[in-house]
Amino acid sequence: MDLESAIGGHPIKKDSWRAVLTLAYQSLGVVYGDLSTSPLYVYKSTFAEDIQHSETNEEIYGVLSFVFWTLTLIPLIKYVFIVLRADDNGEGGTFALYSLLCRHARVSSLPNCQLADEDLSEYTIDGVDLTNKNTCGSRLKSTLEKHRVLQRVLLVLALIGACMVIGDGVLTPAISVFSAVSGLELSMVKEQHRYVEVPVACAILVFLFAIQHYGTHRVGFLFAPVVITWLLCISAIGLYNIFYWNPHVYRALSPYYMYKFLKKTQRGGWMSLGGILLCITGSEAMFADLGHFSQLSIKIAFSFVVYPSLVLAYMGQAAYLSQHHGAESNYRIGFYVSVPEKIRLPVLVIAILAAVVGSQAVITGTFSIIKQCSSLGCFPRVKIVHTSSKIHGQIYIPEINWMLMFLCLAITVGFRDTKRMGNASGLAVITVMLVTTCLMSVVIILCWHKSFLFAIAFILIFGSIESLYFSASLIKFREGAWVPIALSLIFLIVMYVWHYGTRKKYEFDVQNKVSINWLLGLGPSLGIVRVRGIGLIYTELVSGIPAIFSHFVTNLPAFHQVLVFLCIKSVPVPHVRPGERFLVGRVGPKEYRLYRCIARYGYRDIHKDDMEFEKDLVCSIAEFIRSERAETSVKLEDIEESERMTVVGTSSTHVDGVRMCEDEGETAETSEVREIKSPKKLRKRVRFLVPESPQMEMEARRELQELMEAREAGMAFIMGHSYVKAKRGSGLLKKVVINYGYDFLRRNSRGPSYAWSVPHASTLEVGMVYQV
Repeated sequence: MDLESAIGGHPIKKDSWRAVLTLAYQSLGVVYGDLSTSPLYVYKSTFAEDIQHSETNEEIYGVLSFVFWTLTLIPLIKYVFIVLRADDNGEGGTFALYSLLCRHARVSSLPNCQLADEDLSEYTIDGVDLTNKNTCGSRLKSTLEKHRVLQRVLLVLALIGACMVIGDGVLTPAISVFSAVSGLELSMVKEQHRYVEVPVACAILVFLFAIQHYGTHRVGFLFAPVVITWLLCISAIGLYNIFYWNPHVYRALSPYYMYKFLKKTQRGGWMSLGGILLCITGSEAMFADLGHFSQLSIKIAFSFVVYPSLVLAYMGQAAYLSQHHGAESNYRIGFYVSVPEKIRLPVLVIAILAAVVGSQAVITGTFSIIKQCSSLGCFPRVKIVHTSSKIHGQIYIPEINWMLMFLCLAITVGFRDTKRMGNASGLAVITVMLVTTCLMSVVIILCWHKSFLFAIAFILIFGSIESLYFSASLIKFREGAWVPIALSLIFLIVMYVWHYGTRKKYEFDVQNKVSINWLLGLGPSLGIVRVRGIGLIYTELVSGIPAIFSHFVTNLPAFHQVLVFLCIKSVPVPHVRPGERFLVGRVGPKEYRLYRCIARYGYRDIHKDDMEFEKDLVCSIAEFIRSERAETSVKLEDIEESERMTVVGTSSTHVDGVRMCEDEGETAETSEVREIKSPKKLRKRVRFLVPESPQMEMEARRELQELMEAREAGMAFIMGHSYVKAKRGSGLLKKVVINYGYDFLRRNSRGPSYAWSVPHASTLEVGMVYQV
């Protein structure tokens, strides 16, 4: 299966109920692993210190009421019924919301955006006309576009959300696995279990991160059965406890018990909200993993399976605790104490498996958010390994994986209890939700074209609830909440420094472009010897001639007969269809044989391997040459340099266009295609299969012949090795950021994605100093 073709086609997951229910079943293992394991630690974290369980049961009933209404208002109403509708062509998450805003207003963080990008099929959503805006949306759009400060605020908001997701990728595996393993405490002497839980939890975490490079597609089919088994288990135990211990516990679902709880506990009750909010840990995954499923399947899975199972589980624990007061010690208030003794061991095994599944989903989500940040120029380039050729989104980032493992182990060994882990995890979770609420309020006005009142109502209702929980979590700063703040601050600095340095470097390129008159003055030979082959000159510019090209011409004695200015750029859409992948145009007159090729990728697109990319690149240039005169493709005017760019797809989309064959054998001619062959037999034989076209001139055929011969001679990748320095007279902060921060990140990050696997013999690097 061609993964890119499948993504490019972007089939809508709909129609049959069987397909929807299958997706709902699969989503249980991918989306809800983290959320379903929250009963392991919610009550234990809530009653850890701030409040005590008394004979009146007002505390336990109040906590149950808070848990029930928090689950109802945030995951069910906010996410299922509202936020899931704000998808970006089927994709979800913090950057999906930011991407929507970037397309509806010119607030993008990407420096090399073009008007041509707005003609992409996925640039508009659901057929909404971007020019048809009401008064509220128009005012907000113009305000955002005028004020750079507001644009930076939106970017920082999105980055904070991404940083907290990464922090959650550290904390969730630690608290989930440690809480699952803590069931050993009931089968051991009180002090002995402390020496067993931490080593066992660390061993499971090491195993979990060590198998990441194999990918989850090999064992992914087990995820849904594990989570379903776990949900059935906790709901059955919950029902048993309700009927056996306290059938009237349902009365605690009344909001009146929240009032009684806060009235009695006061400050302690408010501080305990930091533990209660853990019941919605993993809710953001419903939106973040939307791209793998459909809205309807995620709604069905949560509304009819996850939500009732969690409510029964929490009610069952409350029913048991309402009849058991003054336990030997507060560590007895937890999940396992409410499990009948005879089935505790199998429940412990299922809990550990469910915790591993939930942790796996969070780790994969962390990889995904880092890839999105990197695609949008907000994170240093890292190695991204696609672990499955069939399942989109299954990626592995080695550097991030081992960093997460080290941090997870440090948290587990350093904290050794669910109280501080819960404080840290809760702050990360609620911050991501607050960021989503803020961005959603802007999406409601700008993208949905609703009134300000609707957006204000949304942010007042959900923002006030989340702010209450946020304040309760933030007050626990010294008891563990400092961890996500420290982690997110470090990642935020890294992201912003990289974004700032990348943008300054691009601005330098734009300001120092070489004029076309200089190129014309060199003549077709460029003033140097032109040898056979194709030279790919990597540049971030989408128009004009980069300054580094003059550096090449000045310092190199010879250049290739075909030169291509290659720009690989990201656009603020999740996917670019293969048929719209390349923009191809000329630089200078025809006889110069200089081309510009812009390869466009969405923030969730998969970059092909180098050999396939080279073939697509050469085919796109050949198709451009063939269709240039006939003008069968869409032409777009580049305003700055008057370069005419043509939209050309990948080789797999050229059904009626040029196709390229590279082999040693002979191919018979057919009546539908004419074969243009190289007259010389070379080591690698290249043939262009061109459709019959009487309008095709001999000049175009000669140009195709030269391109074919150049391809046979080989390709060389020519890259500028830039050294970015702050200009003289720059402020101290800018010098530190550029000369030390950005330079350190640049030296320790990877080069452009297409050059990762290029043989060193085919690569030429020329150094150049950038004064920004």
